[in-house]
Amino acid sequence: MGVFDQLGGEYEEVVFFHDPPTNLRAIIAIHSTTLGPALGGTRFYPFGSDEEALRDVLRLARGMTFKAAAAGLDLGGGKAVIIGDPKRIKSEELLRAYGRFIESLGGRY
Repeated sequence: MGVFDQLGGEYEEVVFFHDPPTNLRAIIAIHSTTLGPALGGTRFYPFGSDEEALRDVLRLARGMTFKAAAAGLDLGGGKAVIIGDPKRIKSEELLRAYGRFIESLGGRY
């Protein structure tokens, strides 16, 4: 299944990010902001492939939409993944680059 086929018209935004100086590779998926900004955390994991990471972030983002709605929150759903082994690549520089990536979304996530 192709990348765009996986989205199925159900997601508002999926953003891929690569920061060469830190080798940060991350994906943020925003499933819905109908009720408010997307609520969701970050999974830092050494996925076997970029496709596996995409499948995971899409599934998790969709789940966050339903969790926020079930909790009665005025928030939507989203999720982020950082691709890599946190024991090997996590650093202050990488996390700062990740913070800049999140900030670039202007509060939608």
